[in-house]
Amino acid sequence: MSGAKNHDYHILAPDIWPLVAAFSALMFTSGMALSFHGLSGAHIFLGIGIAGLIATFFAWFSKIVHEAQQGDHTPVVQLHLRYGMILFIASEVMFFVGWFWSWFDFALFPSQLSDVIGGQWPPKAIEAVMDPFALPLLNTLILLCSGTTVTWAHHCLIHGDREGLKKGLWLTIILGLFFSFFQAYEYMHAPFAFGQNTYGSAFYMATGFHGFHVIVGTIFLIVCLRRVYLGHFTPRHHFGFEAAAWYWHFVDVVWLFLFVVVYVWGGWGAHYH
Repeated sequence: MSGAKNHDYHILAPDIWPLVAAFSALMFTSGMALSFHGLSGAHIFLGIGIAGLIATFFAWFSKIVHEAQQGDHTPVVQLHLRYGMILFIASEVMFFVGWFWSWFDFALFPSQLSDVIGGQWPPKAIEAVMDPFALPLLNTLILLCSGTTVTWAHHCLIHGDREGLKKGLWLTIILGLFFSFFQAYEYMHAPFAFGQNTYGSAFYMATGFHGFHVIVGTIFLIVCLRRVYLGHFTPRHHFGFEAAAWYWHFVDVVWLFLFVVVYVWGGWGAHYH
């Protein structure tokens, strides 16, 4: 009886994966730093770090799914998982605030970099910018539609409509793939390259990291779709899907700011490609 559980918390057993994650993160950041300086062996550190992080994600999240299925995610545990997801999204918001901050700094005070960008924004070296009302507008509509479909899927899950849940997830995933395809197409036909000036660097870093988040969110939703087909999630226990939906809505909102600030306002007055 001394070992009987008399609380709603989930006490985790000792596990090797947090240590693997820390070591992999160290190898990844070390590899990145070495590659920036062009030192030999950087790709080895980088490869080990990436492989370790991927293995950690797969193993650790698999255990979380297993814990959810065997009933370890009590209402108290689910509440704390929600707190964790909220803090994670808040940290992601601050990550993008950094890119917006740099963009506004370059755009509002071009005289500080007059020797580099000619005292104007977009810089003189930029002969043409992206037309915001071409592919960027199409991608905006795609993401807005995907936010609607994932909300529809969530509504169906809450009301026990499994077929509607599957259809909503399929549509969201397809729209996410379309967005990534059009983003890659836009990069391949862009009139300016990365690293030539502050405009190109800030543009590709902000939109590129957002594109990476779309890919991560799409994978997140694919995992949720797989779990739906395996019979996971119930109207009362579906935090895994809820976290994916929150993340996807965050990606949608960030893109709206990117569209207005980077594409529309950031290229105002310049020639469109």
